[in-house]
Amino acid sequence: MTIIVHHLESSRSQRILWMLEELELSYEVRRYARDPKTMLAPPELAKVHPLGKSPVIEDGDCVVAETGAIVEYLVQKANGRLGPPAHRQLVLRYRHLLHYAEGSLMPPLLVMLVIRRLGLLGRPARAMIQRMIDGHLDYLEGELAGSDWFVGDGLTAADIMLSFPLEAARQRAGLDASRPRLIGWLERIHARPAYRRALEAGGPYAYA
Repeated sequence: MTIIVHHLESSRSQRILWMLEELELSYEVRRYARDPKTMLAPPELAKVHPLGKSPVIEDGDCVVAETGAIVEYLVQKANGRLGPPAHRQLVLRYRHLLHYAEGSLMPPLLVMLVIRRLGLLGRPARAMIQRMIDGHLDYLEGELAGSDWFVGDGLTAADIMLSFPLEAARQRAGLDASRPRLIGWLERIHARPAYRRALEAGGPYAYA
């Protein structure tokens, strides 16, 4: 059965397309454009899920919202592919990073986006928020010491979850060549054939 992905341009849902490509699961994309003034999702998404957010997937009668929940659903559907290696400590590391991406890393990045849109009014808060973001980037730079991937020796769903916030950080929150491990990691994911196919399927994406 084909999975339907309700995909908002330049959004977290790009990760779901990438994951589906890596897992080689059949899917169909239903694209939504942002409101050009507010940059918010269109009201049509509320017909799919009451929150009106993306990503949302439909798999038969099952509707799943929230990126992390969708990722865990797809890992289970694919019989554990892209899940954690079979080692207790790596399972804990995988689970931590999977939820850290949205629970800890994304909030200050979102705050920085809002602050920048406030112009002069937001300028006094920039330095404080940037320090918070720098702390996260330093942490993740250290987590890549000795490995190309965040969990074990290969790509997992934890890498996929971290892709959107780290791409956003490179675009607007100070991630640069001063953190070479993170930059190298971004280059590796961008070079993956499944990642490139997901870009073709999803359309415009500001952070690739």
